[in-house]
Amino acid sequence: MPSKKDIRALSKEELRHFFVENGDKAFRGNQVYEWLWQKSTHSFDDMTNLSKETRTMLEENFVINHIKVDQMQRSNDGTIKNAIKLHDNMIVESVLIPTETRTTACVSSQVGCSLDCNFCATARLKRMRNLNPDEIYDQVVAIDKQSRVYHNHKLSNIVFMGMGEPLLNYKNVLDAIDKITSDEGLGMSPKRITLSTVGIPKMIKKLADDEVKFNLAVSLHSAIDTTRSKMMPINDKSNLAELLASLQYWYTKTNRKITFEYVIWKGINDSQNDANALVDYCKKIPSKVNLIEYNAIDDGEFQQASAKATEMYVRSLEANHIIINVRRSRGKDIDAACGQLANKS
Repeated sequence: MPSKKDIRALSKEELRHFFVENGDKAFRGNQVYEWLWQKSTHSFDDMTNLSKETRTMLEENFVINHIKVDQMQRSNDGTIKNAIKLHDNMIVESVLIPTETRTTACVSSQVGCSLDCNFCATARLKRMRNLNPDEIYDQVVAIDKQSRVYHNHKLSNIVFMGMGEPLLNYKNVLDAIDKITSDEGLGMSPKRITLSTVGIPKMIKKLADDEVKFNLAVSLHSAIDTTRSKMMPINDKSNLAELLASLQYWYTKTNRKITFEYVIWKGINDSQNDANALVDYCKKIPSKVNLIEYNAIDDGEFQQASAKATEMYVRSLEANHIIINVRRSRGKDIDAACGQLANKS
């Protein structure tokens, strides 16, 4: 017996066609689509404006392969880490990051990752598969509910900074964002969404050509090719000059600044020379820098740089009128901070 199709893989038009083919009115498809996306239901029985017969027909033909929050951990600082079980029992992680004024969902786009960044726990996991649009969407819905329960307001922002490289799951990520921002979905503003990438020039140019409305962040960590390649093998395939050209193309097409994410490590990129290289790189593209506190994943070569090194970077960037934010990591006590997502509980 063939397996049932996941109903959320169907477009609204395909749902309308299904009902017409089965002797019903096309608008039934609209009703089901609303239940699936705007109301985020995971059960046909919940679709109470449909007849029992219609719900049975849907049950016979389709499944809703929804996620489940398999485990939730709450940090001392209010951060929440979710171990998300997918329909095939694979696990990804997502995080709710609170501040005094907003809550941000950090969502995953792949099971594992294939890019081998040496400082990231997720990179130690083999990439198993891409997440489907509905699996990405469901992470946002789950965190929005947690935001309302634990922080008394709806979700404010979304960052694609969880497990995986979003640009290597391009179509599904963009389909998910379309649903998240649609009035027929969650209705969130694309200005509140940031996609974070290691920097894949061809795909960054495609984002620009596709006229996306969300924000772009790049994990840079060094503006010196030899240093960056040691940390991020992707730099051997697409060096800093190629990355810069794609970011300049992005800015020409979108008129939106790039955010560079940058971690300073002891003995690796903590010198004045490193800071000067970052300043020179930032001057070539309208940008701002988020200096991110490192969260060690072992006792290896990557260790948090001194406060003195961070201050040196801040001085260098500010002296050149480059916007700089120092991000203190949250959720470290539950391995929910930047670079720590590795399916540990």
